[in-house]
Amino acid sequence: MHTPHIRTSRRTLLALIGASLVAGPLVATQSATAAPAGLDDPAKKEIAMKLVSSAENSSLDWKAQYKYIEDIGDGRGYTAGIIGFCSGTGDMLDLVELYTRRKPGNVLAKYLPALREVNGSDSHDGLDPGFPGDWRRAAQDTAFQQAQNDERDRVYFDPAVRQGKADGIGALGQFTYYDAIVMHGDGGDSTSFSSIRRRALAKAKPPSQGGDEVTWLNAFLDARVWAMKQEEAHSDTSRVDTEQRVFVRKRNLNLDPPLDWQVYGDSYHIG
Repeated sequence: MHTPHIRTSRRTLLALIGASLVAGPLVATQSATAAPAGLDDPAKKEIAMKLVSSAENSSLDWKAQYKYIEDIGDGRGYTAGIIGFCSGTGDMLDLVELYTRRKPGNVLAKYLPALREVNGSDSHDGLDPGFPGDWRRAAQDTAFQQAQNDERDRVYFDPAVRQGKADGIGALGQFTYYDAIVMHGDGGDSTSFSSIRRRALAKAKPPSQGGDEVTWLNAFLDARVWAMKQEEAHSDTSRVDTEQRVFVRKRNLNLDPPLDWQVYGDSYHIG
């Protein structure tokens, strides 16, 4: 975040203008310093990555998931990488295309025709038997790791944070949005992130519209649980019930550690 540099420049400018002008602007500076960090604060983002990894991979070591790949039987083909890019939903194709633009001739480039062909289905045609092994090999390449980071941010993280800030919610609320987009995407179907948010709007208002933040988050999580239950593969709602709702009940709207939660019966802690 660039705020510290802005504050330094402002103080320097004020000093040049004259001490008589310092008092007013410095109040704003102190207020900005006290404002809670958004989920895009590096420390908060690291927490978000660990929370998602606990639900997606039963581990807080999210960086170990670059190499992860399997078909979990949810109709989306292969699920892989740090946030579960899927061969059947297009985001895996986008990732491999990005990687190939940056590093032509990489070990996954030869699968691009097959990834285009299976997009929208659970088919492995043209991917088996070599794709999983080649994915794990590619995951040792820092260029592929960076491509995963960048696609995660472009498609999932950044849109969630933008919408959360527009709705006037803090780091916890922004995380509930991020986790929802990771699982449901943001397409046009009834269980997508935007549809979940619209369902919540029928019950409550976000702070940007004069609503109470906790009331809004509960309405959003209610809508999220409904969406999860529409799909057998996502019908276990513990990532909401024993993770996100725990933080909401404690009114930990800034997602400040220590954090204790459970997913699928496993306990986790961030100190």
